[in-house]
Amino acid sequence: MKFIPTSIPDIILIEPSIFGDERGLFMETFRAKQFAEAGIATEFIQDNHSGSRQGALRGLHYQIRQAQGKLLRVVAGEIYDVAVDIRRSSTSFGRWEGIYLSAQNRHQVWIPPGFAHGFYVLSDWAEVIYKTTDYYAPQWERTILWNDADIAIQWPLIDGAPPTLSAKDTLGKRLREAELFD
Repeated sequence: MKFIPTSIPDIILIEPSIFGDERGLFMETFRAKQFAEAGIATEFIQDNHSGSRQGALRGLHYQIRQAQGKLLRVVAGEIYDVAVDIRRSSTSFGRWEGIYLSAQNRHQVWIPPGFAHGFYVLSDWAEVIYKTTDYYAPQWERTILWNDADIAIQWPLIDGAPPTLSAKDTLGKRLREAELFD
């Protein structure tokens, strides 16, 4: 596996080693020792799997307590995955990183606690699998508006059409109004 820091070094793109032959392919998606050597020494305690239609945008979500680190990959389709640094003490506070993840490129991304996370579905259908470092706690979940002008995420919206959002995501707060990490 290759561990590649992004423009926000805490967010890491992971390219697996893929071994293929006439039968198909094999790849490891997680090996604790390699992750620890790359600076991701954490315990994952929950696995999640979501499926979404084209044009759906999920996020930008985070938990203000029981903060979750996430290791994501796509097993069907393609998404544009975004993480926003919401740690006030960070030199990259308020900055975002966007990464294309797909079943075809088989890349993964590590997003540590302290980031708001969301993704936009580019393919007809996408399935995302992700491991978390803490349990889902709806009472601590918060949402930042996907289109907050202060963050200015450049979402690759299909034909410029507005995304499909959940009711919860339409009620997200702007970064300047949100409950954030120190």
